Amino acid sequence: MGESAIVTPAPSGRWPRTVVARETARRGVRSAVLWGVIFGVYVTESATGYEGAYKTSGQRHALAQTLGSDVGISAIIGPASHLDTVAGFVAWRTLGVLTVVGAVWGLLAATRLLRGEEDAGRWELLLAGRTTRRGGAAQALTGLAGCALVLWAITAVIAVAVGRSSSVHIDGRSALFLAVADVSGAAVFLAVGALTSQLAPTRRQAASYAGGVLGVAYALRMVADSGAGLAWLRWASPLGWVEELHPLTAPRPVALVPIVGLIAILTVLTVQLAGGRDLGASTIPDRSRPPTRTMLLSGPTGLTVRLVRPVVIGWVVAIALAGLMLGLIAKAAGRALTGSTAMRKLVSDFGAHGAGATTYLGVAFLMVALLLALIAAGQVGAARGEEAEGKLDHLLVRPVSRTSWLAGRLSVATGALVIAGAVAGVTGWLGAASQDSGIGLTNMVAAGLNLVPPAVLILGVGTLAFGIRPRAASGACYAVLAWSFLVELIGGIVNASHWLLDTSVFHQMAAAPAVAPDWTTNAVLVALGVAAAAIGGIVFRFRDLAGA
Repeated sequence: MGESAIVTPAPSGRWPRTVVARETARRGVRSAVLWGVIFGVYVTESATGYEGAYKTSGQRHALAQTLGSDVGISAIIGPASHLDTVAGFVAWRTLGVLTVVGAVWGLLAATRLLRGEEDAGRWELLLAGRTTRRGGAAQALTGLAGCALVLWAITAVIAVAVGRSSSVHIDGRSALFLAVADVSGAAVFLAVGALTSQLAPTRRQAASYAGGVLGVAYALRMVADSGAGLAWLRWASPLGWVEELHPLTAPRPVALVPIVGLIAILTVLTVQLAGGRDLGASTIPDRSRPPTRTMLLSGPTGLTVRLVRPVVIGWVVAIALAGLMLGLIAKAAGRALTGSTAMRKLVSDFGAHGAGATTYLGVAFLMVALLLALIAAGQVGAARGEEAEGKLDHLLVRPVSRTSWLAGRLSVATGALVIAGAVAGVTGWLGAASQDSGIGLTNMVAAGLNLVPPAVLILGVGTLAFGIRPRAASGACYAVLAWSFLVELIGGIVNASHWLLDTSVFHQMAAAPAVAPDWTTNAVLVALGVAAAAIGGIVFRFRDLAGA
């Protein structure tokens, strides 16, 4: 029998040249879809909210004068121009926020899907076949490109749809270019995360390196936008290149050249470095060999703290920055509310009555509530990951019960949510106090803690799904989160039925500090979350462990 007779072709759709790309895309597309929807909704909310709140040219001119002359806002979000038009406002608001949000998503996704998969040992199985290290890296980058394309496509479809509205008037080509600009930050930092995954010995360090690059890029962009004489610094930062695209106002596609060029360079470097190192090793040697530390390793709860500490610290820092940013612009945004009857009506639909900095923060803290909910969903996903990867087996064969392990995990997650909420309140107060907004520390801390109960409920729902159908646990969390956020965001704009609004966990949350927190309702939310988690824990106690 000839040699060709024993060669068996790979199963359909699983050829060596595509299997890593397909697997990377499969693992990353869920979050790309979720964030594509969030990006699209943010574009929609920016366009419809502006058109509904600022109907007259006088109101729009006043907004442009108020926000356009504020150097602090320009440094944080970007220079405000053409704010007297729907297109100008949408471009300014979405580009200033979604570029940074997309960059964070990109670096976390890339390090998770490259270095994280390698740390988990899954790349050993893939590269044991006929795929080389360079080929595997190139395929993984192709999969990441597919995730970026999904993010852009969903954002673009929603942007084109809202642009066709008779009140918005954004043509299809401009809407497509807006979507390109909004996801450019994500595309760049997908490539940055892929490169740092080759440089660093662990996923955590790879994400830290990429986060450092993002911090430097954001700082350079802030300095460039803080004064007219420093505008040239925008060309030293990838975030500045995105800003130079000027979608919807004065489009400059030529600014895509350095963006595409940087992605190409990072891609080539990633592939080359992947082929020049051993699997599991790193280009930058890990010289840190600290002495063995057994602190917190006396039980499963301490181990959980050790495992989730880096992720939780990262989220708390992000929430602290978000609270500080919102506090810094609260006074200026509150002045804009004071001068617009339509805007005051709009924010009242979100449960924040009156005007001023407290009213603005009452609505803006919805974004912080979303971040806390993401922490809760992430902790459910981490618990499921320990089971799927077989790590939980090593604990349960010891004198550790399922109930104590799960209770410890939920306690740590709840503690992280409380800390994050308090930090958001404190940093929001610091930002507002620096602008003499007249908001007390006690009120802001209460507003931060007011964000915790919806996240606790989502944590409980995820635990219930984890007990009943573990493979659907993360999906259930993110589905409740996305639905609640969309209903609250869109419902406040279009005056939706209260039956629909009541399905959102965020709608049950008072718009503090604009109004006092409703601690009775918060207690009910927490009780429902605890009850759901208890039922999930009981079911988990008697079911079989489920692998990936």
